[in-house]
Amino acid sequence: MSKILFVMTGADHWTLADGTRHASGFWAEEAVAPHEAFRAAGHEIVVATPGGVVPPVDEGSLAPEVNGGAEGAAKVAAGLAALAELRRPVKLADVDLAEFAAVFYPGGHGPMEDLAVDPVSGRLLVDALDSGKPLAVLCHGPAALLAATHADGSNAFAGYRVAAFTNAEETQAGFADRAKWLLQDRLAEAGVEIREGEPWAANVVVDRNLVSGQNPASSAGVAAEVLKKLA
Repeated sequence: MSKILFVMTGADHWTLADGTRHASGFWAEEAVAPHEAFRAAGHEIVVATPGGVVPPVDEGSLAPEVNGGAEGAAKVAAGLAALAELRRPVKLADVDLAEFAAVFYPGGHGPMEDLAVDPVSGRLLVDALDSGKPLAVLCHGPAALLAATHADGSNAFAGYRVAAFTNAEETQAGFADRAKWLLQDRLAEAGVEIREGEPWAANVVVDRNLVSGQNPASSAGVAAEVLKKLA
């Protein structure tokens, strides 16, 4: 049984352009679906966050309207309750990458607040990329790639093909005109090649050891690609 590292946000809000705080965290489905897939395949999960804080869930991600109805919401809530690793996270700074077979970053707006500017996470991403181990980022999780820079300031993921939450989706979610910056734009500025799919439809991109997904609908597909690489 291999260990898979979940690097998750410790932020319970996302600061908007006017300085107000939008309550946020991680998106439930994006942690639950991969967790279920990895555990079913026999892998152990370890959760790490900046400072070792318990990762906050975005309460909006538990609503029926974003989970296909009441039944889907109940399934996600049950999966979240079963994700015991969330309640005992380790400090990101204490992580030894050598102990893990793969690294996974789920999304939610939380990573836009902390992981996008976290140098510890950035170094881990560079090391994971260089190691050749499966590395996966999902939805707003690719915001963490912005902190993965070399000494000369260049981004380690420049030239990589990546799926991430798009400007169109942020617009439809009602945040594009309220955000300080948009993920798709900032990644493109860093030299990342965005592979944009239809809004809210599953879109999974694999480039070398990097697996990425555009949105919550891509959660299961991202997990499946990681498992292929671990097989």
